[in-house]
Amino acid sequence: LSISHGYDTYKLKFGHHGGNHPVKNEVTGTVEITAQNHNYNVPDNITEVASVTHLNLFDNTIEGLKYNDSQTLSVQHHPEASPGPHESAYIFGEFAKML
Repeated sequence: LSISHGYDTYKLKFGHHGGNHPVKNEVTGTVEITAQNHNYNVPDNITEVASVTHLNLFDNTIEGLKYNDSQTLSVQHHPEASPGPHESAYIFGEFAKML
């Protein structure tokens, strides 16, 4: 989605891999324990076209966005939350509400 909005991605020095990554939900203020498996991220200046919804608490990188010009959201972690952590299951409900 970043590329489709005219923004590039960059390779993380250390990729995010594993099942215990704390991510702060910037909308609710809660911390979610997530499973992740990615090596790239979006630049901070993407906030010109999107609101940051989630931040990785290990390295403060962007984990989630809601785009300003469309009903589009994205997260870097695995929101299916099953089996394992279930804190991010609400993301599917948010998506369904936008349809």
